[in-house]
Formats: sequence, structure tokens, C-alpha cells
Amino acid sequence: MVYDFQTQSFLSDGVLSPIELIRRAHHNGYEAIAITDHVGMGGVGSLLASLSEDCRIAREEWGIVAIPGVELTHLPPNRIAEAAARARDAGAGLVLVHGETPVEPVLPGTNHASASCPEVDVLGHPGLITDEDAALAAENGVYLELSTRRGHSLANGHVALAAKRMGAKLLVNSDAHAPEDLLTAERSLTAALGAGLSREDARIATNNNPRALLEVLTNRLK
Repeated sequence: MVYDFQTQSFLSDGVLSPIELIRRAHHNGYEAIAITDHVGMGGVGSLLASLSEDCRIAREEWGIVAIPGVELTHLPPNRIAEAAARARDAGAGLVLVHGETPVEPVLPGTNHASASCPEVDVLGHPGLITDEDAALAAENGVYLELSTRRGHSLANGHVALAAKRMGAKLLVNSDAHAPEDLLTAERSLTAALGAGLSREDARIATNNNPRALLEVLTNRLK
């Protein structure tokens, strides 16, 4: 089974329509996919209305768990909690925040604000996250991402170590923008092992943790 909780369609900076992205993921053997297009405080409602319809059709026709979500991107840290609540109210099945990746000018404090917010489900590519923020993520049930995307993946080893020390839960996501970015089960496992996880911890990051998060998310879709 393949689980992927960060992908983008052409509604932000991806190249595929939402329904084509889901279909290609289904063909790759995905059990679940979240489409998390980039958004700020504005446009949340219209984005989620569009994503929700295609995700609903995919769930009904193909049986894949397709989840409409958002990636809150480059927001002022003090607005993240407000934006996450707004996204939830607008029907987001998953709220992901664009973390402090080493390859983009994300505002300092983004990781801290996201890890402190129970409305956030996943902190994407959190870069050189501190132990304090990893501990907050563990406390608030925020999953930390190991990314397979070029650039974002530079800090995967650091993220894995911080999560291990502080008890935070890890996931592997593709941050797919194009078909060739999508995961396979082998690629997901390789990313986890490449981040320095033991084989058992890699299994937890690619199977147990995604399944636990998916249970929460599917309850929101009912």
C-alpha cells in the first residue's frame, strides 16, 4: 500500500488536474492520497470546493481514499492557527503547513507555530527543526514529514533524528507536482531508510503512522 499526504494539482503549482492526479496515484497502487494545493488566507473556500468534488468522485468510482486538503504556504507564523481553522471550516480533510525547508525563504517561527497548533495535521519538510518544536509536534499530534522531493529532502536525516529523540510521528510524502514525482511502496521505504531510520522504524513511518492518520481523516469525510 502507498500513502501520500502531500501532492499538488494545477490548482496551484502542479501540472495535472486533481482527478488526473488521483487516477495516476490509483494506478501506482495508492491506498490514499491527499491533494494539498498551496493557499494562504484567501481562496481557501473556492480551492476546497473544487478539490472536494473530484475527491468525492474518485472515492466513489475507484475506491481510493482521496482527501481534499491544503498546504498553508509562506504565511506569517502568527496567522497559521487562524488559517488552519479557516481551512477546516471550509471542509479541508487535511491541513498541512509548508515548513521551514532549507531551500525556500520560509519565515522563521513557521515550524513552531505549526507544531503548536492541533488544527494542523502534517508539518511538511520542516528542515532543521528544533527539538523543542519536534516535542510540540508530538504533544499536539502533528506528523512530521520526510520528503522525497529534491531540495526538501536535504534535511530528512535531521528530521528523523529529532522525531526519534522527541517522540514525534513521521510520514513519507512525495510533495508531487508531476506524475514522475508520485511514490511507489519501494520509493517510500527507501526514503525512510535513507533518512537513517531502522527497518522497523521505516515500516512504522510508511505503514503504521499513515494508517493511523488515515483513520482520523476518513472520519472527517463521513
